[in-house]
Amino acid sequence: MKLDGKELATKIKDKIREDVIKLKEATNRVPGLAIVLVGDNPASKIYVNSKIKGCKELGFESFAHFLSDDISEVELLEVIENLNKDERVNGILVQLPLPKHIDEKKIIDKIALEKDVDGFKPENLGLLMLNDEDAIISCTPAGIMEILDNYSISLEGKDVVMIGRSNIVGKPMASLLINRGATVTICNSKTKDLQEKTKQADIVIIAIGKAKFLTGDMLKDGAVVIDVGINRTEEGLCGDVDFVSASEKCSHITPVPGGVGPMTVAMLFQNTLRVFKKIKHI
Repeated sequence: MKLDGKELATKIKDKIREDVIKLKEATNRVPGLAIVLVGDNPASKIYVNSKIKGCKELGFESFAHFLSDDISEVELLEVIENLNKDERVNGILVQLPLPKHIDEKKIIDKIALEKDVDGFKPENLGLLMLNDEDAIISCTPAGIMEILDNYSISLEGKDVVMIGRSNIVGKPMASLLINRGATVTICNSKTKDLQEKTKQADIVIIAIGKAKFLTGDMLKDGAVVIDVGINRTEEGLCGDVDFVSASEKCSHITPVPGGVGPMTVAMLFQNTLRVFKKIKHI
């Protein structure tokens, strides 16, 4: 069965839109999302413009900052500081990667904790590990959990292999799974005897950026597969999973595109709405 993230994301965004209408009537305010793009990377521009469009569709206020790639680190830190102080801004998204002369860690650290709607700050990652309800959860892992819950895929007692150890997906994903009672093995593309581990897993989640890396012969019958990867090949877009061979073995699988990607976007807006409600004590 395909795990349709696009359809689920649409339902979530419809609910967000309804909430924003009610909140505007009650408070005369709407959530505000600041989006910062440094440079003119075409892919990043598409991503950022889609967020601006999403804000408009959901009734959010957007604050877009398109900055030259020669901006200094000090100047960018000043932009973030001003957004931290702006009461209209509930969430701050800095599009990564940044130019090489700018320290990404410094920029992320500068974002106010309560406006870290990407969930990238160390404090939020720590709160997530502690299963603290105040944690703002990274958008992709949060979206994956929504998919699993929507399709009633139980996690308690399940063996899960997470392929990928990034701070954006792998590590926060592992914490979410552990908090829900799963047994988690974190692997990467260099893990020895990886197939031995994946063939024992009830659920495999992969985020390593290698096209069609995970194949059907690496899975046990009935496994659930979550594909976070998105790769551009001569054949078009594909994930980190060989969808054709994996589909023959697994019970559930996310497609690429149309799986995890739309949910990541939906969670960004959901996080921003949650921050707005918390500030307004709603």
